[in-house]
Amino acid sequence: MSALIIFGLLIVLMLTGMPISISLGLTVLTFLFTMTEVPIEAVALKLFTGIEKFEIMAIPFFILAGNFLTHGGVAKRMINFASSMVGHWHGGLGLAGVLACALFAAVSGSSPATVVAIGSILLPAMVKQGFPNSFGAGVITTSGALGILIPPSIVMVMYSVATNTSVGQLFMAGVIPGLMLAGFLGLTTWYRARKFGYPRLAKASMGQRLQALRESVWGLLLIVVVIGGIYTGIFTPTEAAAMSAVYAFIVAVFIYKDLTLKQVPKVLLDSASMSAMLLYIITNAVLFSFLMTSEGIPQAMASSLIDAGLGPVAFLLAVNVILLLAGNVMEPSSIVLIFAPILFPVAMALGIDPVHFGILIVVNMEVGMCHPPVGLNLYVASGITKMGITELTIAVWPWLLTMLAFLGLVTYVPAISLWLPKTLGMM
Repeated sequence: MSALIIFGLLIVLMLTGMPISISLGLTVLTFLFTMTEVPIEAVALKLFTGIEKFEIMAIPFFILAGNFLTHGGVAKRMINFASSMVGHWHGGLGLAGVLACALFAAVSGSSPATVVAIGSILLPAMVKQGFPNSFGAGVITTSGALGILIPPSIVMVMYSVATNTSVGQLFMAGVIPGLMLAGFLGLTTWYRARKFGYPRLAKASMGQRLQALRESVWGLLLIVVVIGGIYTGIFTPTEAAAMSAVYAFIVAVFIYKDLTLKQVPKVLLDSASMSAMLLYIITNAVLFSFLMTSEGIPQAMASSLIDAGLGPVAFLLAVNVILLLAGNVMEPSSIVLIFAPILFPVAMALGIDPVHFGILIVVNMEVGMCHPPVGLNLYVASGITKMGITELTIAVWPWLLTMLAFLGLVTYVPAISLWLPKTLGMM
């Protein structure tokens, strides 16, 4: 009964147009102060202790690093490198877009940042070369979603905060799925470009490729700094985030010199604003999770599902449906922080690996970012392409179907997620 009241109140508040973070907070406070005897001191204490986790510090650092790289010319050099490597194949610039998004995802941790950084440079170039606007928009909108699957990933950090799963294990588990999805999106791009006869670039010489590599190497080295540092144990994921922010600042300001010292305060302010927004969502989601646990809702759900004979296969299918439906009305951060604490105990009771479950949730979030009505990547791409949301939705469907097929693969083949961290001895 309490679950119906809680979710009913949350849905009513969301339908009024109230931001999800505020809806969460009001739902919790209304229920706690009218239907329970929980003292206000306990609520205040939970607000502070709930976000008193070392892993949360990684979020503002990764946001800051992504902003330095977005403004610092790294994306342009990665596009040039990607174009030199795959530009001569069918749909050359489209394939370069997929590769550039994968590379930028490995240094930014954010899907919208990847769409902005790569799309704002590549989409005008694709239209100029003769590609339809819809083709370029479909490629960048979906490939930009790699920003939350290929580590480092802000969404993975949030899942870690919600479930106490190792961030390092999640980062390593995202490498193989991220590369596989990039390959599938590239294959879809190549097939459609070949089918419709879209243009391709002249084949770059070895000298041109080496030159492009030399120009982009400082940005690419950030991948080594983050992933290599975590794997070798030199620093934790949170320390890796801080290192990436410092490294990105040095590269953008002193090496590439595309960002002046006068522009740095604006980058810091933008990063602080985005970090504050996410931390506010996290704070309210922590309260919501506290309410769920205190009312015994996840435990009751786990018991009822197991008693009903629901196995891992049916449960994972149900999780995908729930998360895809949630993606219609909510953005990824809120979905992870609300649903992970509820679904996680059930997954553990059914023997599903927590790292595999985390990657499954992240892939669901990727799909949600690319379909209406609240797909973040759609709105970002709409701002770049000047296309309407309906037009963009039609444009992305071939790549969206590819992502759905990949979601099914990741859901029922845990080895895709778990092979690398197990091989590296992290599990």
